[in-house]
Amino acid sequence: MGESKPEEIYLSVNDVEICCFRWGSPVGRTLLLVHATGFHARCWDQVIAHLPSDWNIISVDMRGHGRSEKKGPYKWAQFGLDLSEVTSQLGIKKAIGVGHSMGGYCVTEVAYLSPDVFSDLVLVDPVIRPPETYENQLVETHGSVEDHPIARRRNHFESWVEMYDRYEQRSPYSLWHRQVFEDYCRYGVVPAREGSGVELACPGSVEASIYMGNNESSIHQYIPNISQSTKILRAPPRRTDSVEVDFTASPTWPDLVNSFPNAEELYLDHLTHFIPMQEPEFVANVIKQVDTGSALAKNT
Repeated sequence: MGESKPEEIYLSVNDVEICCFRWGSPVGRTLLLVHATGFHARCWDQVIAHLPSDWNIISVDMRGHGRSEKKGPYKWAQFGLDLSEVTSQLGIKKAIGVGHSMGGYCVTEVAYLSPDVFSDLVLVDPVIRPPETYENQLVETHGSVEDHPIARRRNHFESWVEMYDRYEQRSPYSLWHRQVFEDYCRYGVVPAREGSGVELACPGSVEASIYMGNNESSIHQYIPNISQSTKILRAPPRRTDSVEVDFTASPTWPDLVNSFPNAEELYLDHLTHFIPMQEPEFVANVIKQVDTGSALAKNT
């Protein structure tokens, strides 16, 4: 894709303005990219840079994130409905659906709700937890959104450069590809509503709300009916003796691959939950291999 800039698209989706970015050719192979909680559409830029320039590539800012409107509800089921409506308005059919973390959950839900949207799925460490997590209705222990540590994260910076300099050497950012981290900072802030400087495009209170609601709805009942070819990329899970929340550990149910009718897993023991941030070229190569496999299957 080189240094080309994407087209910025705004859609009215379920009473919220959603921002999408379109790269490449509108008549090429369609790819839809969906980010993780607290991230944004431009975190995929370095993956896109390693994909064919004639593909039709769309990355989405989910509600509350990036350039999309900051308006709830910030519920997992709502994100799935939003994404389904985005694909409908953009006329997306037979695309490769790629989702990281929360995005993997959403892509999976859309694959069930609208089977014609995706021909293939790439779920990058999706937040699809063990079934008992939902059955037991396990919840965050922080009480209210305001009490959640994420809600208290720093929100204001003089510029995206200050944000970059502040966090560059801190985990998990120190593990990331440098250009991905720059994209995360550069496009992860918006002009401050009051005064000078910038503020997070996904405020800490929004991110905390999402974390606190991620056990409210299970999609396990959908998965046996999802026939699309599915590739799951999974990092090592949290250690059993760990008492702190570790955002670098995989939240994915280790047996998830066996729940899909047509899935295979790549277990990446050298990476963390932030797979696209650490090795964007590797993720791009997986996507290209999926496309090749899909084309071969169609012609046999």
